[in-house]
Amino acid sequence: MAALSRRELPAAPWLGAGRFVRRHSANVGARLNRLSYLRRWLILGVTIGAIAGVGAIAFYSALSFATHVLLGTIGGWRPPAPAGEGGGLGSGHFVRPWAIPLVAGGGALIAGLLVFTFAPEAEGHGTDAAIHAVHRNPRGIRLRAVIVKIIASAITIGSGGSGGREGPTGQISAGFGSLLARLLDLSPEDARIAVSTGIGSGIGAIFRAPLGGAVLSSEIVYREDFDPTVLVPAFVASIVAYAIFSGVEGFTPVFGVTAYAFKSPYQLGWFALLGILCGVVGLLYAKGFYGIAALFSRLSLPHSLRTAIGGLLVGLIGLALPETLGTGYGFVQRVLTAHGVLGLPLWAVLVVPFVRIIATGLSIGSGGSGGIFGPGMVIGSFLGAAFWRLFHSVLPAFGDHPAPYVIIAMMACFGSIARAPLAVMIMVAEMTGNLSVLGPAMVAVGIATLIVSRSDDTIYRSQPRNRSEITAARKAPAPLLAALSVRDAMGTVRCTLSAGDDVATARHSLAEAAARGAPLLDDEQRFAGTIEAFRLGAAKGDEPASRFADATAQTLRADATLEVGLDALATSASGWVTVVDDERRVIGTLSLSDVNSAYRAAMHSEVAGGGKVVLTESA
Repeated sequence: MAALSRRELPAAPWLGAGRFVRRHSANVGARLNRLSYLRRWLILGVTIGAIAGVGAIAFYSALSFATHVLLGTIGGWRPPAPAGEGGGLGSGHFVRPWAIPLVAGGGALIAGLLVFTFAPEAEGHGTDAAIHAVHRNPRGIRLRAVIVKIIASAITIGSGGSGGREGPTGQISAGFGSLLARLLDLSPEDARIAVSTGIGSGIGAIFRAPLGGAVLSSEIVYREDFDPTVLVPAFVASIVAYAIFSGVEGFTPVFGVTAYAFKSPYQLGWFALLGILCGVVGLLYAKGFYGIAALFSRLSLPHSLRTAIGGLLVGLIGLALPETLGTGYGFVQRVLTAHGVLGLPLWAVLVVPFVRIIATGLSIGSGGSGGIFGPGMVIGSFLGAAFWRLFHSVLPAFGDHPAPYVIIAMMACFGSIARAPLAVMIMVAEMTGNLSVLGPAMVAVGIATLIVSRSDDTIYRSQPRNRSEITAARKAPAPLLAALSVRDAMGTVRCTLSAGDDVATARHSLAEAAARGAPLLDDEQRFAGTIEAFRLGAAKGDEPASRFADATAQTLRADATLEVGLDALATSASGWVTVVDDERRVIGTLSLSDVNSAYRAAMHSEVAGGGKVVLTESA
């Protein structure tokens, strides 16, 4: 029998499934886009929340398994656990001290190889990448990055790396929100809401703090602003994610229920002093973390070797200060009691906040994968414990319990430098099961936030200053654009490429049409991505052209306004966007020159029509 050509080969079952998903998800997306805001986001919120809850369970399980195998079985040391996760006391000492640095360095090496081989965007603390996606390319988080993030973060933290689990969970949930935006062809604005909602619902679920997670969705994406359009979707998604995650892992707050009642207004003065200290240390956290990251970026070594060096150094530090290893949440639980604080050497309580900053920079700043929210809480908790340890027997009306100082320092230290003071206050209150600390916390967090706001520092460098700053980059100050549709401006399709085309065929088609790029069509002639000519430059002629396609490329509906079209163009790296119908069939393209031509024609018609917009065929 003659050999079958590539185009004659029978389609693999999963390719047929992929076409089925694309076709029907496009139909669902078209229906959703016609619903009102509340109905649309009730459906999408439940969907994102369900995915975020399952994703949080997957990462939590992977991290627990990695910690048990790497630190427990191989390293011979078990870290303590917080009350809401069993409250285990841990090993207390190292059975094989020599193994800890080797495990931490080896785990960092493996995680680095995974990240820089398969998904370089999974490097770092995750939340910053998700915030960047919200504003720059909400459809662009690859599913591969989500999978790599789960594995690499579990290995990094599970081997002793100083990291938190909120960053990976936030990026995982944001990644699924991005995938949903692609499958359902959501508008640019809805895609941003989906990714923002994913960030907060995932973090809220794994910390068992649904209200704080919902508020975080709208607060963390700006330095000095708040996005109200995200709140309703985030409320829905966060409670669904929390219910799913806690239904499996338990509903007890992470640090149990901390007994404390605010009764002495004299303590407000001490909390104000604590706020000043937290603001200064928060700034030190940001500067120290990114300073260490800059040092590693200047090393002329392979990326994975840098992460290995960072992990090895953290393992060596951990031999002297175990509080710097892993998430550190069990050690936070310990300093919530007077017995726990007084049972530690004074020097350890005093230096842990600063050494933890160094360890986090070595673990995550070197290119490792993990969150920086968790380390921020450890830094804050030991800062509060040190404050209480030094002054509880010296200053009047200070209190006999360190818990309020530990809890409020967690809020103030990280809430201020994350530029999310309200969300972090609520989250820590939920994590400790104590809402009575919110009153004095407002004093400390407010002062710490004022100190941090005097500089441009933030722990999340992808945060724009406010909505006006980012909106100015997306939209032109032209109200007439809202009166025009994409159909009025779109151009004809100069060239399309087929899924079976090889690189040589694609190059010839693009050159013949004098096009910089073209939409890629699947076997059913539906949109499957875009291919840019420059991506084919060094490729071999017989390679499949689909290998160089951008499946995350933005698309537009013909009935969308030109204001939405301009928004989509602002997030397009190619300078043009494909226009599709409800069946995802390509009907045109839109570029900045198309928008400009339509706008000029509409302005001319408006003048000719005596002030009323009259659209002509030329528009």
